[in-house]
Amino acid sequence: MSADEIIQLFTFTMSPLELLIRGSAMYWFLFLIFRFLLRRDVGSIAISDVLLLVIVADASQNAMAGDYKSIADGMLLVSTIVGWNYLLDWAAFRFKLIHLLLEPPKLPLIRHGQVLKRNLRKEFLGQDDLMSELRKQGVDDVKLVRHAYMEGDGHISVIRYDNQAPRRAEEPLR
Repeated sequence: MSADEIIQLFTFTMSPLELLIRGSAMYWFLFLIFRFLLRRDVGSIAISDVLLLVIVADASQNAMAGDYKSIADGMLLVSTIVGWNYLLDWAAFRFKLIHLLLEPPKLPLIRHGQVLKRNLRKEFLGQDDLMSELRKQGVDDVKLVRHAYMEGDGHISVIRYDNQAPRRAEEPLR
């Protein structure tokens, strides 16, 4: 490989502004889809983290595989995507309003021992699934639950009437 060919690997073949616009447009488009159509996160990973992984993997793959003419194109696109992710995390931490817009609110599933079936349907969560989650937290009867919520991260939090802390799913039985 000649020196000219190596230099071409690190020069832009697309307008940097075009790459910034493309990266920003795709980030926001996919973020809105994930935020409003897929309201719950995967496990404890935030939606923006999953989105970042998917887009960065694709953008960097294009740079590595040669779909872009240079590595610089891919590096700028990945930097744009990472920049948006960082900016959103920072803004959500710093400003309450942005946090409220970006993070899904908790959804009540049980109120005063009564299952809120309408909210279960909203999340495509069956009563058997809810009971399974309650059992993982050491609750075997819905009537013992003052409140249960599906949190923004997809986990279910339980507040019992007896104020006894529920056993965490990771803790072994004694």
